[in-house]
Amino acid sequence: MRVYVIACEVLYRELCHCAAVAKNIVDLLFLSQGLHDLGSARMSAAIQEKIDAVDAKRYQAIALGFGLCNNGVVGLKARDVPLIVPRAHDCITLFLGSHSRYMEYFAANPGTYFMTTGWHERDKDNLESFGGGVMGQLGIFRTYQEYVEKYGEENAKYLMETMGDWRKHYSRMTHIDMGVSDETAARESARTEAEKNGWAFEVLKGNIDLLGRLVDGPWPDEDFLTVNPGQQILATADNRVLGAK
Repeated sequence: MRVYVIACEVLYRELCHCAAVAKNIVDLLFLSQGLHDLGSARMSAAIQEKIDAVDAKRYQAIALGFGLCNNGVVGLKARDVPLIVPRAHDCITLFLGSHSRYMEYFAANPGTYFMTTGWHERDKDNLESFGGGVMGQLGIFRTYQEYVEKYGEENAKYLMETMGDWRKHYSRMTHIDMGVSDETAARESARTEAEKNGWAFEVLKGNIDLLGRLVDGPWPDEDFLTVNPGQQILATADNRVLGAK
């Protein structure tokens, strides 16, 4: 089969690896991680544009490297080529290999902030270069010193208190090691961030199986949604995560 993959760039290293060892012929298109910060309607419109541009005579399937992602895939339509979508709420399921493993870990470790090589390499700078998205425009990733230089010390203290509130929801930083590259820099960056915030730190071994099957099949219904031509994606609000109509 020839499969066209449209995916979030935080999956770049992992999907490139999967494509390199796949039996299928796989072409990859990566979209900016900053799409997630533009809202579900604009994110969906950007992905749909890429779906509509795929040559239906050349490909037998379009695989989406996204989860539900705050409803960013809801409403996407399959035109002349079936869409294959993992049944996942977000990319952490894709990094851990299954929805059940993600939920099991999350239940045992509430308040976890996950990091991967892709998030390390393509997060802050990408958001700002993409036009900021919501988080970039708010400056949510800026340091105290950056605030001081831009707004002055008094304003910097206020902004850190306001923008820094999101960190209060977390108590642990978990770096997911996918084993497809040297992850030393990303891992140590996550460790430093955890120490700075007073969080626990853990390295968790990832599982590339779900991403491998996304590009190479098989696509059983329990793990993947197949959206046939003429159908569109919907959220199911249950363990299936996604459906089609």
